[in-house]
Amino acid sequence: MTAYILKRLLLIIPTLFAIMVLNFVIMQAAPGGPIDQIIAQIGGQNTDATARISGNTSGAGEAPAVSSDGSAATRGARGLDPELIERLERQFGFDKPMHERFIDMIGNYIRFDFGESFFKSGSVVDLVLDKMPVSISLGIWTTLLVYLISIPLGIRKAVRDGSPFDVWTSGVIIVGYAIPGFLFAVLLIVLFAGGSFLQWFPLRGLVSDNWEELTWGARILDYLWHMVLPVTAMVIGGFASLTMLTKNSFLDEINKQYVLTARAKGLGERSVLYGHVFRNAMLIVVAGFPSAFVSVLFTGALFVEIIFSLDGLGLLGFEAAISRDYPVIFATLYFFTLLGLLLNLLGDVMYTIIDPRIDFESREG
Repeated sequence: MTAYILKRLLLIIPTLFAIMVLNFVIMQAAPGGPIDQIIAQIGGQNTDATARISGNTSGAGEAPAVSSDGSAATRGARGLDPELIERLERQFGFDKPMHERFIDMIGNYIRFDFGESFFKSGSVVDLVLDKMPVSISLGIWTTLLVYLISIPLGIRKAVRDGSPFDVWTSGVIIVGYAIPGFLFAVLLIVLFAGGSFLQWFPLRGLVSDNWEELTWGARILDYLWHMVLPVTAMVIGGFASLTMLTKNSFLDEINKQYVLTARAKGLGERSVLYGHVFRNAMLIVVAGFPSAFVSVLFTGALFVEIIFSLDGLGLLGFEAAISRDYPVIFATLYFFTLLGLLLNLLGDVMYTIIDPRIDFESREG
């Protein structure tokens, strides 16, 4: 197993490099780079924007990025000072060829130097750490609740396959799967956050404004109070697939010969189900926990964060993409891709922990 883990760790390097190259090229082809964003601000705000840019040239080259496709001459034709364009290009590192910017960026990222944001005050690391509590809160609570609901429900559906309980719960699951989580979020706001009916829960933020003044017990309750609606919206939209996966896994195992043999020996249904079937059926479900957490943490919470005014990583990435804040885009892509690859490896290790009969190393040979 040690040799397999080392091989997978070495494979992470070319995989991560290929992902970064692909995204770097895609962003290069996308119109409207950060300089174009600043030019638009200059056109709308004139001297204020110009003064803001020209007064800050200390960060040149610290956060490499992809230049937009417009040339200084083209921008000069719009009535802009060519010297201002050149100063902006030097400030953001766009005076270098694309391959040099990419090499510099990767070199900095290897040292975990992610540079400064183009349009937000502070380093990329500080921005991510500032948004992390919101996303981790949503990710942990949502993943735990999804597993706590889906696994017992899936087992019960498998045991009572074809019963009225299986039929009506399948209808609920279909509705939960078909309707996106952000629509449930809007419905919950209308019903329980002062939209049209009740006002039981707060509408925005992770904690109340007076959170610092509360006792520790009151702080915990206040935090949980704010988490109820956004987590509920994400759980409703996320438990359907895992429930059906659990049910199908158990159905597949229940019909195997070793289960019939255990029943023939006189073992009770509970002993057969949880003593023999559970470990084999739950192999895929439990081993997928790391990837499920990453999926919820970084891809599933964007609209929920926007609707409930939760300033997390999803919202940060969305704003960075809209404003072409390349240091934030590429740094978060690098870090979270690396994290995802490591968690996928952790998922394989969990397979072997749950079922020692699985040996990835011998299968590779």
